[in-house]
Amino acid sequence: MFIGRKHELASLNKSYHGETFQFPVIYGRRRVGKTTLINEFCRGKKTVYYVAVQSTAKENLAILSQQILAQLAPDGPKNPFLSFRDALEYVFIRAKNERIIFAIDEYPYLANSDKSASSVLQAAIDKYQGDSKLFLILCGSSMSFMENQVLGYQSPLYGRRTAQYKILPFTYIESSEMLTNYSNEEKIILYSIMGGTPEYLARINGNLSLQENVKNLFFDPTGRLFEEPANLLKQELKIPETYNAIITAIADGSSKLNEIASKVDIVTSQCSKMLANLISLGLVCKEYPITETKSKKTIYKLDDWMLVFWHRFVQPELSRITANLGTTVCDELFAEQLSSHTGRAFEECVKQYMWHLAKEKKLPFYFKKIGRWWGNNPQERREEEIDFIAFSGANAIFAECKWRNTKTDEDTLVDLMRRSKLFPSFTNIYYMMFSKSGFSKSLISRANKQNNIALINIKDMFCFNKPF
Repeated sequence: MFIGRKHELASLNKSYHGETFQFPVIYGRRRVGKTTLINEFCRGKKTVYYVAVQSTAKENLAILSQQILAQLAPDGPKNPFLSFRDALEYVFIRAKNERIIFAIDEYPYLANSDKSASSVLQAAIDKYQGDSKLFLILCGSSMSFMENQVLGYQSPLYGRRTAQYKILPFTYIESSEMLTNYSNEEKIILYSIMGGTPEYLARINGNLSLQENVKNLFFDPTGRLFEEPANLLKQELKIPETYNAIITAIADGSSKLNEIASKVDIVTSQCSKMLANLISLGLVCKEYPITETKSKKTIYKLDDWMLVFWHRFVQPELSRITANLGTTVCDELFAEQLSSHTGRAFEECVKQYMWHLAKEKKLPFYFKKIGRWWGNNPQERREEEIDFIAFSGANAIFAECKWRNTKTDEDTLVDLMRRSKLFPSFTNIYYMMFSKSGFSKSLISRANKQNNIALINIKDMFCFNKPF
């Protein structure tokens, strides 16, 4: 069953039903579901689908020729084309009178094997696009290559694409569609462990408990995700050992550039470049207090929950896991540490929930920015933190997120209100409290009396009713 990507699929189908040449570019990190989207879009349509390989130009041309001839000339000769140019021209000419999808997956492999591929493709587009019905798709997992060598200004293909789709991991909302056998609380816990990568979520066995799945995938040496982070870095980056050390440093709590560089024992300039590469892959992100545009408080965070989980709980226990003590390690995790980890991911889920409400126009105003804030309280001379502020102009929503086994009480709201006074420019203020375990009677009573307070439990985060 095809899940998610409704907007992308609708957009592709809309452009397909025109009569003119189309050239969408689809890219995103590995395992995120690009090929699944393309296959769903191509279902029932005349398609040449070709996956490039990490090999020579000759082998790629042979595979491409086989795919083209099998789909467009099944009864004709099977001799491979003499060049990539000949193969392209054949497809473009065949598409003069009928709509044909020509999808090249993992295009960076083809372009690396044949350095002229992008220039040849550009020449064919310029020559034939005026009277061609070809629907050409380029897809790739190398984020930097696709953004620089396909979409970038220096690329021969610059300006030719008719649409571009950066495929991102699922939100917790989309992920939940793949986790129908689990409770809403378990869906958020699984999101905190697997992230929103469809390939990882597809490995969940709905007939097993949450803990059994985690044990089998991460805490067994034969588990599908036991070595996944290392494999991912080897596929994407040179010197993966240093990148792994950077990711480990961030997972262990180092968040500032100089802290990370010192922990990894590299100079800050090199560390900065490597962090930029990890950001381009969607594995790391920068964060700064949301009300500031530029800040010396910028920190780095892992931007993939599976990586966070693996580096915090699997990597430190590799020795015990390989000694077949993975069950014990997993039991300890669920008994002692998982709740604090899920609490971090819960804050991210809450932000996704807010964007969903904003899209459906279910909030009192449409906010422009949302994120965590931290900084100094000059009156009380101490550091303060707010889980998130969503704001636009003088309008603001202040929020607190609690993933714990006790009800959230009124004192938590009072403290949030106190911290909101650090922002006098916000004059139209709302408060939202998010809680795993519900709310105290006094807090519920107060929220019922004030129309600018909303209390949101886990069930609400899957219903999307108006909170105010």
